[in-house]
Amino acid sequence: MTSAIPDAVLDFIDVGEGPSARKIAVRHRAGASPGLVWLGGFKSDMQGGKAVALDAWAHERGRAVVRFDYSGHGESSGNFADGTIGSWLADSVAVFERFCDGPQILIGSSMGGWMALLLAREIRKRSSKGSLAGLVLIAPAPDFTEELMWKNFPANVKAEIETKGFWLRPSEYGDGSPYPITKNLIEEGRNHLVLGSAIDLGCPVRILQGAQDPDVPWQHAFELTHRLPADDVVLTLIQDGDHRLSRPQDIARILAAVAEIG
Repeated sequence: MTSAIPDAVLDFIDVGEGPSARKIAVRHRAGASPGLVWLGGFKSDMQGGKAVALDAWAHERGRAVVRFDYSGHGESSGNFADGTIGSWLADSVAVFERFCDGPQILIGSSMGGWMALLLAREIRKRSSKGSLAGLVLIAPAPDFTEELMWKNFPANVKAEIETKGFWLRPSEYGDGSPYPITKNLIEEGRNHLVLGSAIDLGCPVRILQGAQDPDVPWQHAFELTHRLPADDVVLTLIQDGDHRLSRPQDIARILAAVAEIG
C-alpha cells in the first residue's frame, strides 16, 4: 500500500544554539485540514510501520501530514544520550511552528503520547498559525521517566545512574543493542510531569492501549484518563494488544480514531 505513494518532502530544520544545535529531519505533505502530526516513541523513528501507514492514509485523502525524528533519532542529528524530554519537546514545537497551519490532530505513540500532551499545552500557550483539533494517543507513556523507569528501577540500577551518570538498558526492540538511560534524562524529565494534576486540553482525545503491553501497563492509560476530566475522551483497551500496536488490525483502529476526530 505504501510503496505506491510518492515520497513526502524531506526537509531539515535547525533547532537550538551552540553545543545543543541540531538538525531535525521532517517529512511533510501539504493538504487539507485537519492536518496530522506524528510524534514517535523513545528510540523509534518516523519510518516505522504506524507512521508510514498514517502518511499513506493522509495521502489517499488529500490531508496534510507531518512526521519527524527527534534529535538523536532516525535521520536527525545529535547523540541520543544527550536527549531529554525538554529537548525533544523543543524539537516538536519547532516542527509544529514551521510546518503546521490550521487545525491539527496530534498522533503520539508511547513517549510520543507524552510529547503530544506537552506539545498540546504549548500550542494553547503560544500564538501559532497551527491549532489543536484533537489527540490520538497509542500506548501513551506520560511521565515514563519517573513512573515507569525510576520508580521501578532496582537499587543497583539507581546507584549506577547516580554514580556513572547512565545505565545501559537491555532492549528487545530495534537491533537489540542496549541503550543509555542517563541521569540527565531522569532529572530533566521531572520538569515535564503531567499526571499530578488535571490536563486541560479542550479537544477530543482517543487513547488506544494494549492489555498485554509489557512496557506501558494498561493501568497507566487509565490513570491518564482520570487527568482528562473535561474533555471528550475515549479509551479503547485492546485485549490481545502489545506495546507496538502495529498489526494491521491495530493500525486500522488507529486510523479509525483519527478519522473519528476529523
